[in-house]
Amino acid sequence: MDSITNLITTLGKNARTAAKTLRSASTQHKNNALNNIATQVNQNRKDILNANQKDLEQGKSSGLDTALLDRLMLDDARLDGIIESLNQIAALPDPVGEITNLKFRPSGIQVGKMRVPLGVMGIIYESRPNVTIDAAALCLKSGNGAILRGGSEAIHSNLALYTCVKQGLIDADLDQNCVQLINTTDRAAVTELVKASDYIDAIIPRGGKGLVEAISNNAKVPVIKHLHGICHTYIDKDADTQKAIDIAFNGKTRRYGVCNATETLLVHASAVGRIMPELVAEFIAKGVELRGCIETQKLSKQIKQATEEDWNTEYLDAILSIRIVNSISDAINHIETYGSGHTESIVSENYTSTRRFMSEVDSSSIMVNASTAFADGFEYGLGAEIGISTDKFHVRGPVGLEGLTSQKYIVLGDGHIRK
Repeated sequence: MDSITNLITTLGKNARTAAKTLRSASTQHKNNALNNIATQVNQNRKDILNANQKDLEQGKSSGLDTALLDRLMLDDARLDGIIESLNQIAALPDPVGEITNLKFRPSGIQVGKMRVPLGVMGIIYESRPNVTIDAAALCLKSGNGAILRGGSEAIHSNLALYTCVKQGLIDADLDQNCVQLINTTDRAAVTELVKASDYIDAIIPRGGKGLVEAISNNAKVPVIKHLHGICHTYIDKDADTQKAIDIAFNGKTRRYGVCNATETLLVHASAVGRIMPELVAEFIAKGVELRGCIETQKLSKQIKQATEEDWNTEYLDAILSIRIVNSISDAINHIETYGSGHTESIVSENYTSTRRFMSEVDSSSIMVNASTAFADGFEYGLGAEIGISTDKFHVRGPVGLEGLTSQKYIVLGDGHIRK
């Protein structure tokens, strides 16, 4: 344990020192680093994919499920997405130093707010190696130091990607310790990191409910988190038939192992006859296991009976629970009872219904006639996300550049004294 404690202490001290220089780095300087990292990823595709293949082979031999293997996998298309994300973040406005709400007071002083970095971020994540780049890029652009700790199942991929980050920083003449990767798979490193309040300003965990709960329970620094993503799609009585089929199908099947996947489908009873036969057939043809209420089971013998546990489950798999409801009130009540505050969608052509859904459903993202799959920092124009927060403080929804900053008051005077 002493060696792990020393490791985290060293990383923390390095991050604090680097963060001081990064806080005052110019936008151009930071963008140069991002562009350099993108170049490194592109030039080192073969090494990255070879490293990822090692992780995939080890994951299969250790029994990782399909959803985790999908999260772990990298290919040329996903590397292209990583490069595009870096380019988008470089193109975004730099939030650091932005001054807003500057107003004169009766005393003659001007009072406003300046946006500033949070400091040093600890990012703990499972499976998805792209987070190594996303976290590094967002922390860099927002002026924060970062200590990254990926899952053991992605260690080779993370190390290969971090090599690109490190070289990109060096080529941009930035302190290479602006972003550091914990290269040990010892879980004690996580325990020490979340308690390192002398060096870490906030922790962001990305992973399963068990990981997030464990970190939240043991951390001595603020945690920006979401425990799980039980996302709902509600098909209203006034839903357009084809829109409803397309949106519900995409929300569930685009990717199963992601937190924005629809896990429960709610359908107004009056819409069942014109929508559900075709939709159920599409799900079954796709290989999605359906679990439904008694009314839902009447649609197909292949639909299993849903249990109370199903309504509370984030499957991250080709499984969907379905409940037929008698009103939009019933749908909202179901979401309030079983939802995780992540993302919910309503499919309806009724303006009053959509406005009510937006107002009454208390989740970090509400979709109207759009798939839950859009709940993503990249799709929201944030360049990427470092996670999706279902907290209500300090940031909610996809966490991008602005979510990694806070504001401090600034007061401008010209010899003013208070009487």
